[in-house]
Amino acid sequence: MRPSLRLTLLPALLAMLSASIAAAETGRAAWLRYAPLDAASKQQYAGVPDTIVRLGDSAALQAAQQELARGLAAMLGRQPVLADHWTSGPAIVLARINSLPPGIANPPSATNIDPDSFWLMTRAMQGSRCLLIASPSNRGVLYGVFALLSRIARGENLRSLDELQQPSAPIRWVNQWDNLDGSIERGYAGPSLFFENGTVRPDLTRAADYARLLASLGMNGCAINNVNANPRLLTAELLPQVARIADVMRPWGVRISVAVDLSSPQKVGGLDTFDPLDPKVAAWWGAKADELYRLIPDFAGFVVKADSEDRPGPSTYGRTHADAANVIARALQPHGGIVLYRAFVYNHHLDWRNPKNDRAKAAFDNFHPLDGKFDANVVLQIKHGPIDFQAREPVSPLFAGLPHTNEAIELQVTQEYTGQQRHLVYLAPMWKGVLDFDLHASTNPSRVKDLVAGRTFSRPLGGYVAVVNAGMAENWLAHPFALANLYAAGRLAWNPDLPAESICKEWAELTFGNDPLVLSTVSGIALASWKTYENYTGPLGAQTLTDILGSHYGPGIESSEENGWGQWHRADHQGIGMDRTVATGTGFSGQYPPVVAAMYESLPATPDELLLFFHHVPYTYVLHSGKTMIQFIYDAHYQGAAEVQAFAQQWQALDGHVDRETYDDVLARLNYQAGHAIAWRDAICNYFLRLSGISDTQGRAGNFPGRIEAEAMELRDYTPVDVTPWENASGGKAVECAASQHCAAIYHFQGAPGTYEIDVQYFDLKTGVSKFTVLVGNRLIDQWLANDQLPAAKIGGDSSTRRRIPDVKLQRGDEIRIEGIPEGAERAPLDYIEFVEQKK
Repeated sequence: MRPSLRLTLLPALLAMLSASIAAAETGRAAWLRYAPLDAASKQQYAGVPDTIVRLGDSAALQAAQQELARGLAAMLGRQPVLADHWTSGPAIVLARINSLPPGIANPPSATNIDPDSFWLMTRAMQGSRCLLIASPSNRGVLYGVFALLSRIARGENLRSLDELQQPSAPIRWVNQWDNLDGSIERGYAGPSLFFENGTVRPDLTRAADYARLLASLGMNGCAINNVNANPRLLTAELLPQVARIADVMRPWGVRISVAVDLSSPQKVGGLDTFDPLDPKVAAWWGAKADELYRLIPDFAGFVVKADSEDRPGPSTYGRTHADAANVIARALQPHGGIVLYRAFVYNHHLDWRNPKNDRAKAAFDNFHPLDGKFDANVVLQIKHGPIDFQAREPVSPLFAGLPHTNEAIELQVTQEYTGQQRHLVYLAPMWKGVLDFDLHASTNPSRVKDLVAGRTFSRPLGGYVAVVNAGMAENWLAHPFALANLYAAGRLAWNPDLPAESICKEWAELTFGNDPLVLSTVSGIALASWKTYENYTGPLGAQTLTDILGSHYGPGIESSEENGWGQWHRADHQGIGMDRTVATGTGFSGQYPPVVAAMYESLPATPDELLLFFHHVPYTYVLHSGKTMIQFIYDAHYQGAAEVQAFAQQWQALDGHVDRETYDDVLARLNYQAGHAIAWRDAICNYFLRLSGISDTQGRAGNFPGRIEAEAMELRDYTPVDVTPWENASGGKAVECAASQHCAAIYHFQGAPGTYEIDVQYFDLKTGVSKFTVLVGNRLIDQWLANDQLPAAKIGGDSSTRRRIPDVKLQRGDEIRIEGIPEGAERAPLDYIEFVEQKK
């Protein structure tokens, strides 16, 4: 007998499905492509019931039912029937545990189970075999639906399904750094999903789609605005608009939160103070919380950045961070809201001349003395390392220093210091190293994942916050592979025991399908990419040697020195590295529990990969690998640049195996990355060659036999210019057009006849779009526009870009002519050309 039906498949669902399939290869579907399965795979799921029963009317359950229908229809080619109650017959039943009908064999028990947990199980219901997705909460049912669809998309067996999944921690949030004007701080993927022109976007379709992506990972909260918060967001004018964002994210189980400026009572509240101990301030925060919860009953809470990087804070009144956090927390407490208070507090006006000063110590120094003084609904949000999302840092010692305070770990999906989503860098291996690190803070297990989940010291709240810059770019994060980082952040927040390799495989299967060549290539590139990036940027824990004072993107080795920002590496003619020992340095190593402190205090015991974070050592120091430190710097940077070139070659093997748009996009990005890695390699190797005076034993650093500097070519209306810093251009110089609108640099080839790749290193500024043309004799071999939107307004490491021109047949004496046509303030700048013989 058929179940009684009140609802059939809606036309809107069919339209949504059709749109999903049509847009699947743009990247907008991300890992929720639901690509049609082949015949054999469909047969494996022939026993999956065609009826989907939803027991309940919540928005989350409705979203779960429609999502399941959408996915099954797309993958299996069968149109599910939707029902809102069950009487008999095979069905997929979606229900809260307390809504399950009687007669289920061995129903699950919800005792001591997290509300977001879910069961996937087959059960007999009045003689019919049904597939149950059950949870203590509606949101948990939604998570179960996504888990089931993921299993089917990846071809997993559903027979004898009986599985309970529980999240590792209650807080699984993302922080968006969106601004009211529609920009995103550290945004590399277009404008904000939420805001434009000082208010909330009229069309929030993309915000709803983003919530769906987050829900598929089990993420349950989203801070919608920049931690450098605009107080206007809390005004009566804007809060109803903020409620619209909550409305579109709510069906996906994502509660919104807002980052707040601690001085809001004064800046938008009309008070003469924001002193957290002033009763007027407490009353203002209480009234504001009441107003918020009237508009958004499920509002999650506030994120606070204070007393850091010129943000207002409690120090204005001689108060503590506990005072500041608690006044807001007490306003939220009656409504069930929480405060995520960022521990990213430091003085960026440090005296660099004082060898005892150390930014790395700041979080511990500020917050460890306050342990136990925060209210129960305050969670300290701690960056995974003590500095600022570098490519390699030790674990923050603060995780071990707060046994009586709730903690959340802050991970950065936004690749601020790791290539800004122009470089492919899969960050899960780095995050796993942090989460699995044992701080020996207790006799209980005290890995970072144990500490933030509240297991080590039995704390009620804690978890994970991912800083994400999803924007209006069609594929959310600009680089197709950057989505792997968002996927990994969500999967680790749900289950930090998952290996980085398994997460990568899941993402690749869901994104690209099950072609073995594609999966092995994608996984191989992704899993190698973090170490590769570290190799060609910052060595041995010296941090990423980038432009600290500017873009945080290209090389800027000295930019971190002789200023107050505290990201020093202390390189001199004898050696490099920060002495952070207790015996002779800043004392940072002493902030760790004794077992870890002893390891980092000892030069021989410190792992090579963090050597320069804890010790200042001579260039001749011999690492555990047997190499001298200076030779490691040379070798690592040449190795890293070569590895990126290999990534591009490996990707080319996938031509015809992935869709054309994705193939072309990724290949172009890898080719760009390979060229920029060479700019990084040369800047760092040349810098340390000059500083140390010690040669590369392989003769590579400072030696470029196939390279012709642009300033050494025959120049027509091009003018040589000095580049600052010198290491960010080959030979310290470049050429740019003077007043002419058509410049040329000419070289007569002096090598042996053969087939060559000609590499043109030029500079692509955001101040114009120059045109370049390359000719051999009168034969046009390439032309292009310098129209990338790099974070670069001047000639240097940010703008250095390589154009590869393969398969050029050359004879001795051939004229190679590079013509440049400037535009705007970009004067068609050139660095050099390089000839690479191609041997068949």
